[in-house]
Amino acid sequence: MLNRFLFRRIDNSSLIIFRIFFGILVALESYGAIITGWIRKTLIEPSFTFNFIGFEWLQPLPGNGMYFYFFVMGTLGVFIAIGYKYRFSVISFFILWTAVYLMQKTSYNNHYYLLVLITLIMCFLPAEKSNSLDVKQDRVVQSNSMYAYVKWIVVAQLFVVYTYASVAKMYGDWLDFGMLKLLMQSKADYYVIGTFLQQHWVHVIMGVFGILFDLLVIPALLYKPTRKIAFFLSIFFHLFNAVVFQIGIFPFLSLAFTVFFFEPEIIRKIFFKKKERYSVKEIGKPNYANLLKGVFGVYFMIQILLPIRHHFIKDNVLWTEEGHRLSWRMMLRSRRGSILFKVVNKKTGKASYIKQEKYLTHKQRARVAAYPDFIWQFAQHIKKEYQEKGEEVSVYAINSKISINARPMKNFINPEIDLANTPWNHFSHNNWILTSQLTDE
Repeated sequence: MLNRFLFRRIDNSSLIIFRIFFGILVALESYGAIITGWIRKTLIEPSFTFNFIGFEWLQPLPGNGMYFYFFVMGTLGVFIAIGYKYRFSVISFFILWTAVYLMQKTSYNNHYYLLVLITLIMCFLPAEKSNSLDVKQDRVVQSNSMYAYVKWIVVAQLFVVYTYASVAKMYGDWLDFGMLKLLMQSKADYYVIGTFLQQHWVHVIMGVFGILFDLLVIPALLYKPTRKIAFFLSIFFHLFNAVVFQIGIFPFLSLAFTVFFFEPEIIRKIFFKKKERYSVKEIGKPNYANLLKGVFGVYFMIQILLPIRHHFIKDNVLWTEEGHRLSWRMMLRSRRGSILFKVVNKKTGKASYIKQEKYLTHKQRARVAAYPDFIWQFAQHIKKEYQEKGEEVSVYAINSKISINARPMKNFINPEIDLANTPWNHFSHNNWILTSQLTDE
């Protein structure tokens, strides 16, 4: 039964047009990072970046190297779109994009993580089999069909993303619409819609619609009687996000995914009028079927478990941030904080205080004040700098306070713990984070 479901052959028009959309969008994302100054502000101006812990060896290229790096990624996106040496292009883009993702988290975005996963999946899909230069130049044999598992892998990934995004919103600060109010306050100066976005009734609609849309959109797109309604709601939802939250290509990438939910005849008539129709619908299990089921079985098990890992870590994830990333917890909290770092020479006992502006950009200082992994990493950076001068030091976070979702500031980090000489716990609670003081104040 499972083999019949996964390994029947279907028309591949949806995969081919998605490859084209995907390539165009990642090219725009890469070139746009150059044009908008994102690379300069995020990777060039900082004296150092906050990597994902364990990937400190991944550092931005010196000088203007990152401009060239992103230009190469943009060009690979063009190659993906036109199907030129597709396998090499998509694997290369995956490696380069993943490296950038792990290289810095000051400008962290869940959508960057989604792009890592989708690009990884695209590395294994036969997206170059039609309407590509690879076919035209005889590097691959043309085919108008694909195994059904190609579609269902993408659908399953989207189902995980949207479902967890919906479940994560089901907590107090979202359900009383206070989080929406906070999110919209920074949009008050938007032309025409700024005042509109401050209305409580708008927050109510956004809060309810956000939960229901994320929870139901994938089933609604799969069910033919509700497909068109879900599609038009998707257009509204993602274009609204594009205008209000200005999150780059990702609303458009989300819309591009919808091609996997429509009948191949519709996709072909709109985008590939000259493409030959595939209607044989044969079933034949490939020789790699068992390997594929095993690999993607493990992959989706990881995808299901990662977003719930915070339930197995002590304290509230909203307070500690432990288990927050890679969990589709999108736009759920606002954090701000204040902190002072004290450095003590172990040999002489002499204490001094760090001037953070000497080391950090404005955006980095905001992250260091409010996020525990940034605090720990900055302490490690200070320790390393002093070691290079021949000094062994302890580093303490003094007067560390944070506010979650506009609540009053509360004490956050234990000021008596030497963070420079304390290991980071990847899979359990870091006890130097004080016990949660979240209240409904």
